[in-house]
Amino acid sequence: MQLIRLLVCSLCLVAITPAYNSLFAQQPSANDWKLKWSDEFDDTQINPKHWDFDLGDGFYNYDANQWIGGWGNNELQNYTDRPINAKIKDGRLLITAQKESYQGRGYTSARLKSRARDGSPLINQLYGRIEVKAKLPVGQGIWPAIWMLPQEETYGTWAASGEIDILEAKGQEPGKIHGTIHYGSRWPANASSTKVYDLPSGQTFADFHTYAIEWEPGEIRWYCDNVLYSKQNFWWSTSLLDGNQGRRPAKESDLNPWPAPFDKPFYFVFNIAVGGNFAGVPNASTTFPATMEIDYIRVYESTAVEAKTVKPRGAGKLPW
Repeated sequence: MQLIRLLVCSLCLVAITPAYNSLFAQQPSANDWKLKWSDEFDDTQINPKHWDFDLGDGFYNYDANQWIGGWGNNELQNYTDRPINAKIKDGRLLITAQKESYQGRGYTSARLKSRARDGSPLINQLYGRIEVKAKLPVGQGIWPAIWMLPQEETYGTWAASGEIDILEAKGQEPGKIHGTIHYGSRWPANASSTKVYDLPSGQTFADFHTYAIEWEPGEIRWYCDNVLYSKQNFWWSTSLLDGNQGRRPAKESDLNPWPAPFDKPFYFVFNIAVGGNFAGVPNASTTFPATMEIDYIRVYESTAVEAKTVKPRGAGKLPW
């Protein structure tokens, strides 16, 4: 999350960002959103038409021709599709991290996604309002997340094709949530922008809250309990490579057309990671099992008269 500071000149950002703040002449009001799709988790089983699972303790990176353990973040869990790690109960989706020895790892958890393991689409969305009501687990080294990834990596592998984090949290900081986008070039020339929101005094994410984004061409807004706490309208994408690694652009023609990469359909991901670079490792105070409860996910589309996207001065320009 700190790599953007290495990639982007802060003085240039100060000069460019204000031009993005007036990107839209009109933003949809609450009455302009129409429900398109939802999962209320009222069935007895996780709906296979909506959700599949990532499994194991990592993935194979075909760009580097090597296995990436810990899901690229030094995570400690093994993801499974067992009911002990993911199930529906009393109208809620429960994702549970367990402290147990399983297939070479000391913890298990689940990572659900609305994209099949073979890459075929289940549920994805381009633009709109995505709303999730959830309560999160607490504890040192617990890393719950509700996020989105591109259905197709049109602009290249992570993070050239983008990532939208509706919510992620550190279990040891129960009064804070993070909303983030990842973009730029393929790792290690990737970048990110994030905002931390402090819940009102006396509240924690161990209680139910409603987390949402409103995603439009050129702008993404983050809400907690309908309080707007972040607005992002500055990013960039390039497909340039230096060997099998990303390379930052040298001229404007190296950039993918604005508002890439956030102009393609994305699918949804729910998971709890254990350990990792973001939340650190569990300690003796961490309590297991640790469960995230999701009451629903709802996807809305705007019914407002489509406002023309005003391309602000600086859009599509080099960010340094």
